[in-house]
Amino acid sequence: MTALKQYQRLESAGLWQPAPEAQRKNVVVSFGDASLAISDSAGRALSHWSLAAVERVNPGERPAIYAPSAEAVELLEIEDETMIEAVERVRQVIAKSRPREGWLRRIILWGGSLALAVAAVVWLPGALTSHTVRVVPEPTRAALGGQVFKAIGRVSGAPCRTPRGDRALARLHTRLLAPEKGGLLVLRGGIRDTVALPGGLILLNRALVEDFESPDVAAGYILAEATRSGAKDPLQRLLEHAGLISTIRLLTTGALPESTLDAYAEDLVAAAPAPVPEQPLLDRFAEARLSATPYAYAVDVSGESTLPLIEADPMRGGGAEPVLEDADWIALQGICGE
Repeated sequence: MTALKQYQRLESAGLWQPAPEAQRKNVVVSFGDASLAISDSAGRALSHWSLAAVERVNPGERPAIYAPSAEAVELLEIEDETMIEAVERVRQVIAKSRPREGWLRRIILWGGSLALAVAAVVWLPGALTSHTVRVVPEPTRAALGGQVFKAIGRVSGAPCRTPRGDRALARLHTRLLAPEKGGLLVLRGGIRDTVALPGGLILLNRALVEDFESPDVAAGYILAEATRSGAKDPLQRLLEHAGLISTIRLLTTGALPESTLDAYAEDLVAAAPAPVPEQPLLDRFAEARLSATPYAYAVDVSGESTLPLIEADPMRGGGAEPVLEDADWIALQGICGE
């Protein structure tokens, strides 16, 4: 099925450019339920784009050129009118669902701001933060996460990207975290191990994929970061850092000041990671059919501080399943290209 009911299946030809300096490739574009799948003529998957995040680079022009997000380097050129119409219809629906400026909205926002200001005197700041975390929609979460990522990128540089490495990261996310939203990116530096951002994006230091012989350690760190996010939503951490006024501003305008996000990004990469609750983490390892022992020894080579993870390893008696195929792991180890 596809995102539009009149299409049981929709495919077209396209030209895909994985990076600005890369040569364009003839590909097959498949319009799915929630994504655009890009594959080669042999049916091998090259990339998956979320329909909710797709951006039109050249509005009104033909052929249409799309990118997977505003910050992405990939480009996809499509000439097929049916495919273009389908993508544009989805983008229009998403655009209509976003807040629009207008006199009524401004009156509502000002009235809401006044009501919230009065309520802030009565409510505890924590209650307001919890309420905001519950009501902020996924597109806003993703936008805030993208802004924090940009701020981190000023220190870490651009994320490591290769076509094969990107596919391996997508498969790793599916293997460990599906059906949770978000994705994985590898950075050259700027963070200690892993960082989770609002919207579900998890950042990994390149050392986690380059300094170990198997993907089990990197997978363990990803599960630990996901468990940490489950214990405390990354958006809640952002709002607690931003303060009450910024929380009210997010509720009323759907945005936070760039300076606030920059300050949070600096604090996020400098602060020691919060402890991970052991039992929920072990439950994650069990669900993923992954041994906790490699991760435990990577955190503490002596194993003393992580002994409960080693002793209660759900795969201690066997039954662990491979995290990635060898080819994907090799591609992931070389994603930074140095």
